[in-house]
Amino acid sequence: MVTISGSKKQLFGRYTSSQLRYAAAYVIITFVVLLILNLYCSQISQILFYKSKQTSMIEKCQLASDEISTLEVMNTSTITSLLSQMESLKATRLVITDQSAAVLYDSVQTGVGRYALLPEILRALEGNNVFTWHYHDGAMTSRAATPIVYYGTIVGCVYMAEYDTSQGALIQSLQRTVLRVTLVLEAILILFSLFFSNAISRRMRKIMNSMRIIQEGDYTHKVEIGGNDELTMLGNEFNDLMERLQTSEQKRHRFVSDASHELKTPLASIKLLADSILQNDMDMDTVKEFVGDIGNEADRLNRMTIKLLSLTKVDGQDPADCEIIYMEPTIRRVERMLSPVANQADIHIELKLEGDAPILILEDDLYQIVFNLMENGIKYNVPGGKLNVSLQRQEDNALLIISDTGMGIPEEALEHIFERFYRVDKARSRASGGSGLGLAIVKSLVLRNRGEIRAESTVGKGTTFLVSFPAFDTEVDKG
Repeated sequence: MVTISGSKKQLFGRYTSSQLRYAAAYVIITFVVLLILNLYCSQISQILFYKSKQTSMIEKCQLASDEISTLEVMNTSTITSLLSQMESLKATRLVITDQSAAVLYDSVQTGVGRYALLPEILRALEGNNVFTWHYHDGAMTSRAATPIVYYGTIVGCVYMAEYDTSQGALIQSLQRTVLRVTLVLEAILILFSLFFSNAISRRMRKIMNSMRIIQEGDYTHKVEIGGNDELTMLGNEFNDLMERLQTSEQKRHRFVSDASHELKTPLASIKLLADSILQNDMDMDTVKEFVGDIGNEADRLNRMTIKLLSLTKVDGQDPADCEIIYMEPTIRRVERMLSPVANQADIHIELKLEGDAPILILEDDLYQIVFNLMENGIKYNVPGGKLNVSLQRQEDNALLIISDTGMGIPEEALEHIFERFYRVDKARSRASGGSGLGLAIVKSLVLRNRGEIRAESTVGKGTTFLVSFPAFDTEVDKG
């Protein structure tokens, strides 16, 4: 049964906490927005009722004022007679005053003969059309007043008040409806936020579970996210990373296995030879022969160790400070170093270096590339064979060609020759001191210096290595 460690539980806990915080923040933001919209709709509805009521009551007061201004005598009797004929002037209370605010007519019969010092009346007597409005507890109270003008002189005012519960109830009903809609929308948003949050949480948990599985060593695991969004892209990138990690892990296992095998062989030979010397009575010539074999195996072990260290250094090292150089001087230096080996093996080296071009590379890297390829061309050649080394310019590239007249490489083996510890002919490779690392080092050095390398071969005729680097056409002194 798989258990989750304390750190992983803490990580999941933090993720869940973040998820809840984001969902809560989203709900709060939407609630505030909907609340603002609710208040806005409520305010707008009141404003609309206000404007409608204002227009209606001002028109009624103006109508009464116009009719009263036509009276020859403005007193309680004449005004009462006139207003009784105007059925459109229905209101909760209607008051007519003279220019001193004395009440001439009051529809509720409570203020006749008194002074009506209401704010609306006082402002109307100053020549203003006045309207005030108040809404509270489902009731709407409206007041309007207009001056009565007789030949340009204000002789009184018309005051009207309405206490309207029907329109107040309509406003209240509208506000309640908007509030209900707001609450319903907020509930829907909460449900949707929980749904989407849970959906995202499930997909994120898939990635987290996959990371846990990878930590336990299963590099073949793939995460299936689905969808077509950022999380899908994250899942795809995660799978690509796992494929590269799996490939690297396979190479590492193969490298460790091959290195262990290759190092074990000379060590086993050394131990076998040493045990033979210790356990058997041998004459001095035989002992010297065995000791010589032990030395040869130790030399092979030393060469292999050096190449392993070199390959590790190439893999882990950043590109060094390069310089723009020509390849010809380095090739000639390698040729001088390998000439004794070539003469001993009866191999003729032929150089054709007229097509040289400057390249950007570390000179030590170039030396090691050329040395390994030319050494292989000598080592795996046939007696009396040739090793041809030439330089060519191909458009924007400098091309180094090294070909031998040796045994050649089978077609099925060509794609593997740059792999570590791979040998085409294992028996001959060991006999010639090969470790199976030289070409792997060469390829790593070429790629590190922005170059390309490939091999062409025909069995029985020889092998050709083609190495190309970008050419840098600058003024560089050759040599």
